Amino acid sequence: MSQQFIAHLQQQLESIEAQGLYKQERPLDSPQGASVHAQHWDNDLINLCANNYLGLANHRDMVTAARKGLKSHGLGMASVRFICGTQDIHKTLEQQLAAYLKMDDAILFSSCFDANGGIFEVLLDAEDAVISDSLNHASLIDGIRLCKAQRLRYANSDMADLEAKLIDAKNARFRLVVTDGVFSMDGTYANLPAICDLAERHDALVMVDDSHAIGFIGERGAGTPELLGVEGRVHITSGTFGKALGGASGGYITAPQAVIDLLRQRARPYLFSNSLAPSIVMATLKALELIGQGASLRMQLAENTAYFRRRMTEAGFDIIRGEHPIVPVMTGDAALAQQLASELMEQGVYVTAFSFPVVPKGQARVRTQMSAAHSCEQLDKAIDAFIAVGKQIELIS
Repeated sequence: MSQQFIAHLQQQLESIEAQGLYKQERPLDSPQGASVHAQHWDNDLINLCANNYLGLANHRDMVTAARKGLKSHGLGMASVRFICGTQDIHKTLEQQLAAYLKMDDAILFSSCFDANGGIFEVLLDAEDAVISDSLNHASLIDGIRLCKAQRLRYANSDMADLEAKLIDAKNARFRLVVTDGVFSMDGTYANLPAICDLAERHDALVMVDDSHAIGFIGERGAGTPELLGVEGRVHITSGTFGKALGGASGGYITAPQAVIDLLRQRARPYLFSNSLAPSIVMATLKALELIGQGASLRMQLAENTAYFRRRMTEAGFDIIRGEHPIVPVMTGDAALAQQLASELMEQGVYVTAFSFPVVPKGQARVRTQMSAAHSCEQLDKAIDAFIAVGKQIELIS
């Protein structure tokens, strides 16, 4: 290989590291949970940076269901769905997911990234327009880039700007407004009622990526459309099984029947990727069952979130206000965020710092995430560590 090319890549890596943006992976030798164990680390770490909202990633019933899937249906189909890769459990999961979210049908993908990457080029072409929130997930951004539709972006949750963009796109054949249900860096909700009002006024469709809401937001855990009272007004949703619904992998689209049928015919990540592993399908079915049995996990998550938010605010930390279990602790300065995360690790608290370009300049933070699996004792220990380190680095007084 060209040494000039290797040197070019090395320069890029050195630049990333010099900017403080180099991402270090920390190998864990334990399952995901409220606490985890990192290799070459003496003690367990209280885990405040996972998407394991309901604590199902190592739940006994989930693991048992996954094992049953392996025993009854094997490791996988070694094929794509339309050749010989569809099993009865794939259809069952799609049917149950659609019923849970009150949609016509659902289609499974290897990940939500694939789901978002495959939908736009199927539904939209050069005659159409897609209007996207500026803080949407990277998978939505990349998926939109793959289609030929006119692309417009509105400022985060700015309804005046959204309406202006809808007016700009008035000559398009079809208009699709796309937003995250929960913005993952801030833990804030999209204004879905206002978005749906504007979409209906301008004859547009609405799509919501509900990855950080499915399973635990809303009275039934059915996500932001349920929470915000717009079920039936959101036309398409996408989401993941890799967060609250077990923490493994896999994603989905739910939509009117014609949309799902066309995706089965044309969505490239669906047509050219192996079908979802039976162990994940069976575990996800178990997750839906557990969620349907009652609200105890959702209530515990809400209690943990409210407790952590209250105590951190009382301690003087700058917390983005809200109710979601994503709780960003703002530092503003990237180096300070890195120092906070590093010192907390030494105190036995596993967190991650985020800075530009993941978040806007001047908005560096340590993003914490609550789980129903956290005990009050673990939260108290983590908060005490935050307070001690926050004072040490003069983030709080």
